[in-house]
Amino acid sequence: MKKDLVVKTNRLNQAFQMLSLAELHIVQLAIVDARETGTGLSTDTPLRIDAKRYAEVFDTTRQNAYQRMKEAEDTLFNRRFSFYDDEGILVKSRWISQVRYLDDQGAIEIVFTPAVVQGISRIDGVKEFFTQYLLSQTAHLKSVYSARLYELLIQWRSTGKVPMVDLTTFREQLGVGVNEYQRMHHFKARVLDLAINEINEKTDIVVKYEQHKNGRLIKGFSFSFKQKQSISNEKTANALPDLNTVDMFHKLTEKQLDMFSSKLADLPAVQAMAHVGEDMKPFVARLRSMLMDAEQQKGLLPYLKEVGYTAA
Repeated sequence: MKKDLVVKTNRLNQAFQMLSLAELHIVQLAIVDARETGTGLSTDTPLRIDAKRYAEVFDTTRQNAYQRMKEAEDTLFNRRFSFYDDEGILVKSRWISQVRYLDDQGAIEIVFTPAVVQGISRIDGVKEFFTQYLLSQTAHLKSVYSARLYELLIQWRSTGKVPMVDLTTFREQLGVGVNEYQRMHHFKARVLDLAINEINEKTDIVVKYEQHKNGRLIKGFSFSFKQKQSISNEKTANALPDLNTVDMFHKLTEKQLDMFSSKLADLPAVQAMAHVGEDMKPFVARLRSMLMDAEQQKGLLPYLKEVGYTAA
């Protein structure tokens, strides 16, 4: 199912940002529609978003949808986000450079900034790794922290494990203000635990986290998550009819390792597990090593089938 697929580069996904839930909804819907229609993928082409479309996706009335869109765009126009470029230099950007309100049509037109256009249009390049998920998975989340955490987690879908993220970076990626929830028990109650509980209840994954300390102070968090059983079983049944069982280790020849590691690296879902800034050659080498490891190979079996592997 490609409809309503949110796709953006890992760099844009990991950007430090501070958006309200309504603003994030606009960005998500704009990314989906830009890629599906082919419009809005340049800095001089406006993208139209209709209140009817917004209402259908986010389960509200058309009138309420247009009001939310107008209010969100008014503040989104002044929002900034930051990220590190290829040279490791911090770059700051706005999300949109122009907005036009079509009151009589119940629609708005927006123009993305160059950084956003690059973040949603370069995903077909072999050196760009990206994150993708169905918009329906976050459409019913009530907390913007839940939606952002889901985006950050799903980048690691292939492994189901997110390495430790230091606390400051994590807060910035979630959009928690410098002066907000400074005490850890407040941060956990109002942000982290709230987001984990809502993701576990309403999305397709189940998440848990581990806190890492430096002495008595928490320095960061790591995460692990699994596909919910009913969804996982259905996907496995459909995707792996001839691989028998994910518990079986498939010993590949040297030639197969070279061929399938390269093929896997071209799959969008597999690219989501690339490390930030990791080029294609070391990524392919890492995939090759994973295919030789029994535990890590399990997570790649559905994708092996997709690129043509069948069990002997």
